[in-house]
Amino acid sequence: MYAPEQSSHWQSATQVFLANPSAIGQPDMSRLRDVLRFHEHRYYVLHDPLVSDEEYDRLFKVLERLEQEAGEPIPADSPTQRVASSLTKSFPTVSHLVPMLSLENSYNGEDLTDWDRKVREGAQGLSIRYCVEPKFDGASISLLYENDLLVRAATRGDGVAGDDITPNVRQIRSVPLSAPFSAHHIQQIEIRGEVLLTKENFRKYNEQLAEQNLPPLANPRNAAAGSLRIKDPKEVKRRQLEAFLYHVSFHTISDASLKQIPALQSHSKSLELLWDLGFRSPNKEKMVFDSIEGVIAYCHEFESKRDDLPYEIDGMVIKVDELALQEKLGMTTHHPRWAIAYKFKARQATSTLLRVEYQVGRTGAITPVAKIEPVAIGGVSVGSISLHNEDFIREKDIQLGDRVLVERAGDVIPYIVKSLPEWRKGTEIPIQFPTNCPVCASPLEKESTEAVWRCNNDECPAQLVEKIIHFVSKDAMDIRSLGESNIRKFYDLGLLSTIPSIYHLNFDEIARLEGFGAKSVEKLKAAIEVSKSNPLHRLITALGIRFVGETTAKTLANQVQHLLDYQHYSLEQLQSLEDVGVKVAESIHQYFSNPRHIDMLHSLEAAGVSLTNVKKESVTKDNLHGQTFLFTGTLMRLKRSEAEALVEQFGGKLVSGVSSKLNYLVAGEEAGSKLEKAKKLNTVKIISEDEFLTLIQGSE
Repeated sequence: MYAPEQSSHWQSATQVFLANPSAIGQPDMSRLRDVLRFHEHRYYVLHDPLVSDEEYDRLFKVLERLEQEAGEPIPADSPTQRVASSLTKSFPTVSHLVPMLSLENSYNGEDLTDWDRKVREGAQGLSIRYCVEPKFDGASISLLYENDLLVRAATRGDGVAGDDITPNVRQIRSVPLSAPFSAHHIQQIEIRGEVLLTKENFRKYNEQLAEQNLPPLANPRNAAAGSLRIKDPKEVKRRQLEAFLYHVSFHTISDASLKQIPALQSHSKSLELLWDLGFRSPNKEKMVFDSIEGVIAYCHEFESKRDDLPYEIDGMVIKVDELALQEKLGMTTHHPRWAIAYKFKARQATSTLLRVEYQVGRTGAITPVAKIEPVAIGGVSVGSISLHNEDFIREKDIQLGDRVLVERAGDVIPYIVKSLPEWRKGTEIPIQFPTNCPVCASPLEKESTEAVWRCNNDECPAQLVEKIIHFVSKDAMDIRSLGESNIRKFYDLGLLSTIPSIYHLNFDEIARLEGFGAKSVEKLKAAIEVSKSNPLHRLITALGIRFVGETTAKTLANQVQHLLDYQHYSLEQLQSLEDVGVKVAESIHQYFSNPRHIDMLHSLEAAGVSLTNVKKESVTKDNLHGQTFLFTGTLMRLKRSEAEALVEQFGGKLVSGVSSKLNYLVAGEEAGSKLEKAKKLNTVKIISEDEFLTLIQGSE
């Protein structure tokens, strides 16, 4: 529809409209429609947007206003009158039983108040309740069940028809392959939902890509949408997708004597029904209100904690709760009148790349960092963004002076989704990656199996500082009074030079520094002294051996009596250890074959740091040996890390998921899908936090 060579034409028009939206008038309506159609095509068909969601919505709102003010029939092909298309040719096309319409968007309390006014006018004096739930930021799906069995799953597509992705959806474990709808006299039912990737699974998947020297995925939403269209269902299963089901769009009743089903008389009741039937619905997150003021307050409350959720949301959805009233209010060709989306502050924006700086990490890895014109995204000003490596820059064709699409997602780390070549003016400059370390000028090297350039000079000042920062960090030696800013200050003053020098600090000199009173110096001295007797696995973590995280560090610590025993381990011996593969074994072997590392460990031991594996006395009374544990929900009396440490202390083992190998699931407040899965397994014992503590006390 829109040829690539026309992109600059439409992008130029976009720039004009975005520069001054308030100046767009009636004569511009036709051109504005064409601009929005162009961006719909880029977003839904090519999956290659040139503007942020907020910028598109801004222009869409202008068009809606102009069409209302014109008082003329709106063309049937206007972007405000149809659902944008996202059909692909890779999967069979199937029709939805009921069209999947878009939602009207709102961005503040005033918008919601105005919508409430329209709803009340349409309700003509009837009482109204609103159901509010999260707006999941994933990929929309439609599920069809007949006689209790899942018979079809489809993407949203153009709203009328979508791609048949049944084999892939069957790999999503939170989607039941069957559910007892017949117990509620339901013969056929169509359910809408969202497929998503949790922040943690997204992080893990990007780590797997990094290990394969592949570029990371932009965000969980794109990862979920792309996963649904993978032709190999086994790969879909490996990505550990999840699904929230949040809307019953259609159903038929098997008992002709029944006129309606009580559980489907309101939206909130339908969410409860789906939850009770084993679906992951937003039943626990939903709230029902009698006033729009309560709705607005809840939306603000949820926005304040969106970053604490395990999954991405980009707003809240407000629906009239009574289904009979929904039917009375009806819908436009674009959206239902009985529902609206409250959008949170934008997570995307466009900005200009000003320059690239290069940072040196503790392993010598060179990381390019983009410096952009500061832009507000989600209420935070973003000016610096990691570009990961040279390949990332080349693959995304990022140049100095480029306009770039920026996003904050998941753990709120900003990410450059793409460059926007259509905005180029001819003054942009290709980025030249350095050939020498920006700090010590040593030649950079890159292994054939890696995407990262490294400075291999062990004496590089930047690496030394980063290694010290890692050594004292929370999950390592946990020297809390010696933070990053103090380390950099002490290094610049010559008080710190290496990791062992931490244990030879001149506290008299530190006491003379501004901001260091007698109390803070004593606190620092005590924290350093306590760290000397840390468990061996903490020291191993602190050393920063490549590919060795906390779990592997514990494995290594439990294997030997003294850390330096690893000088004598062969590659074969290392690979025989649990969860130690070839790459990890080679990294460990190289570390303990380096004389400088051995000298450093001797220096640490001479300074009083324990290199010995001090085993706790074995627990003999009702110990947890051989028992597996998993925690879910929020614990009220213990931190999660403290509870997990207790399991290991008394001989138990932690597992990462619910399976037949799990003995105990400790369920805290607001436990979710893990609890539901455990209930279906007769082999798993579900206990509360108090019962867990009683179990621990019986092991003491």
